[in-house]
Amino acid sequence: MAKYDHQKIEKKWQREWSKQEEFRAQEKSSKQKLYVLDMFPYPSGSGLHVGHVEGYTATDIYSRAKRMQGYNVLHPMGWDAFGLPAENYAIKTGVHPKKTTETAIKTFRKQMDRMGFSYDWSREIGTHTPEYYKWTQWFFLLLYNNGLAYKAKASVNWCPSCQTVLANEQVVNGKCERCSTQVIQKELEQWFFKITDFAEDLIADLDKVDWPESTKLNQKNWIGRSQGAELNFPILNSQFSINVFTTRPDTLFGATYMVLAPEYTLVDGLKEQITNWQEVEKYREEAKKKNEAERTELAKEKTGVELQGVKAINPGTKEEIPVWIADYVLASYGTGAIMAVPAHDERDFEFAQKYNLPIVMVVCPHYPAKTCPVMDEAYLGEGHLVASGKFDGMPNEKAKWEITKAVGGKRKTNYHLRDWLVSRQRYWGAPIPIVYDPEGKPHAVPEKHLPWFLPTDVEFKPTGYSPLADSKEFVKRTEKIFGKDWKPEVDTMDTFVCSSWYYFRFADPTNKKEFASARALKQWLPVDMYVGGAEHTVLHLMYARFFTKVLKKLGYVEFGEPFQKLRHQGIILAENGQKMSKSKGNVINPDDIIEEYGADTLRMFEMFLGPLEDMKPWNTKSIVGLYRFLNRIWNFQFPISNFQANPKKDLENLRHKTIKKVTEDIENLRFNTAIAALMEYSNALGETMNKKDVETLLILLAPFAPYMTEELWQQMGNKGSVHSQKWPQHDAKKIQETKIRLILQVNGKVRDMVEADANIKEAEARELALQNEKMQKWLEGKQPKKVIFVAGRLVNVVV
Repeated sequence: MAKYDHQKIEKKWQREWSKQEEFRAQEKSSKQKLYVLDMFPYPSGSGLHVGHVEGYTATDIYSRAKRMQGYNVLHPMGWDAFGLPAENYAIKTGVHPKKTTETAIKTFRKQMDRMGFSYDWSREIGTHTPEYYKWTQWFFLLLYNNGLAYKAKASVNWCPSCQTVLANEQVVNGKCERCSTQVIQKELEQWFFKITDFAEDLIADLDKVDWPESTKLNQKNWIGRSQGAELNFPILNSQFSINVFTTRPDTLFGATYMVLAPEYTLVDGLKEQITNWQEVEKYREEAKKKNEAERTELAKEKTGVELQGVKAINPGTKEEIPVWIADYVLASYGTGAIMAVPAHDERDFEFAQKYNLPIVMVVCPHYPAKTCPVMDEAYLGEGHLVASGKFDGMPNEKAKWEITKAVGGKRKTNYHLRDWLVSRQRYWGAPIPIVYDPEGKPHAVPEKHLPWFLPTDVEFKPTGYSPLADSKEFVKRTEKIFGKDWKPEVDTMDTFVCSSWYYFRFADPTNKKEFASARALKQWLPVDMYVGGAEHTVLHLMYARFFTKVLKKLGYVEFGEPFQKLRHQGIILAENGQKMSKSKGNVINPDDIIEEYGADTLRMFEMFLGPLEDMKPWNTKSIVGLYRFLNRIWNFQFPISNFQANPKKDLENLRHKTIKKVTEDIENLRFNTAIAALMEYSNALGETMNKKDVETLLILLAPFAPYMTEELWQQMGNKGSVHSQKWPQHDAKKIQETKIRLILQVNGKVRDMVEADANIKEAEARELALQNEKMQKWLEGKQPKKVIFVAGRLVNVVV
């Protein structure tokens, strides 16, 4: 047997495909468009890993098959190049992040070419290039000029040792990942995008897309819409009052205390009334050291301090109730204050037990019983009101709005979603295109000055403020254009901004006048198939949807959802079932696998591991099986004279079944079962075969193993590329079964299985079942009460 020389053949076709620009999307075509997109990668110095390869192979197989099926496919690739890793590396080594990023891009590009990915490289983009971030800045200004971007104070993660703001991903167990110092919360002026204006559309439009239900649910949970009421609690002997949002106004009469977030602004206004101010101030300082995740963790022990000297009035009972501060309440959610109903809320119950606060049940499941159960936990179910004055006996759902009306409250819809904080106090990102006049008032940088270049005369070492503030060129440029004492905004943008619109740019990547022309947007958008990791089920997808909705509202596009169909690839684990990581030394480098077995084998192996969306452990031993399978097909390249003139009759049925199976499986990204069908078909071909059978196999296999199939196609004497051949169609008549396995049951239990004509009639099937030897044994001479016939499947005799 001749061994397939994958290294020689892969290099050959890489050169050929590059010269021919085989995979470019056609600007003018009568074919139906299909936009297939990967979540583009951050180009790290370590290069591609086998996890990247899984998703990219899936979209490549899909794209190749769709081209052969007659679609005009747009399948581009680019680089999410701004961000923390390159900046951290620059801090450590002194090497400019632009240099390390572009070196990494070359590595990624080379690896992708080796894998045989059919990207349209004429559309390649990098978010770090001025040609790209010019339009990221344009989007910022679009939002700013339409009232959707604003500046306000916000709490950020702050490392006292490094003297810098940290992104959430830089905080590990409450400590700085760089120096392990405890991170605190600090208030800074920050830029925000008003994503909350689109909360309703972001929920409603999920019904319009073909996405995994779990991803839709994650989106809805993050937005967190809740229907409730806003109620007012006056403060005794004060001009102030406390507004709360609650989804349970029916439990108002059970509110026995109130809790404010430690940073709630009213706390400072009540300083004169608070008799234990030092204790309160100390607690507030401690709360600053905790991030949001730590504060809201359900399992953690609740802590708090009573504001002694302050009492609120429950508008339902008219009774005085104590007011506390506790860090499990956040200033950024709702109003930053809650009415605590320990009988009907788990967190409040735990808090009340710890501090010996009253627990009053007001929703009883046993009404009209005279007594309600003794409470050893919060009751969260439905019931009728008790201990609620004139509302006693009312179903709690009805009471919600009766009580709200009675105390002067108002219905309100609230969201967990908050406006998107986009300011970053770091260097390697797109500069925010805002300048400040001598009075400190912000102004948009005019579009004619975009791109607003990222300065290069900057030290990367953290100093407690944004690195761009140290750039002399940045200040000089600003004063030259706008006037003396004008200053540039020194924050850069969250890199999520860059990835929130990149799918638009692929449609028109060289346009210097617009982020994309109306013609290109209409031709290619929205994305038809989007594939990426499940870790992006919330933020990236939310922000991309937000950008699209803004463009629709402002008349740039006619659609409101950017990704029509979304699928996730699962994580590939190390052989021991652990997550791959450089620190554990268990990362599989695809280059090593390609070197030994070839790109086709790696592509096939990753797709054969299991369903695309599943988490799967790597298994180096199993890769040999795919390698042998491809080598066996390679050895079909015997002299063409050996081919039989006519197709084998007994293979015709299997050929059409295989075409149908592989076509449907590729459409649904079920690549593992498609490969299994191809294996079955190739095994059936035997040692002598006809040309049509082999050509069908090569065409069906081509999206999976593009190199070897291209070579074999040429060696068979065929003209053109195998990847430009028309995809075969199955003939439904040729795959109809003439025989079936008919199940025979007695009282619903299987007693035998026999071969029968596929079109067997009921009377014939009944007779076959009653005369069957095994069935007669179980019938024991009894007369059947009923015989149930399910055409094409079973006969069930009931006795």
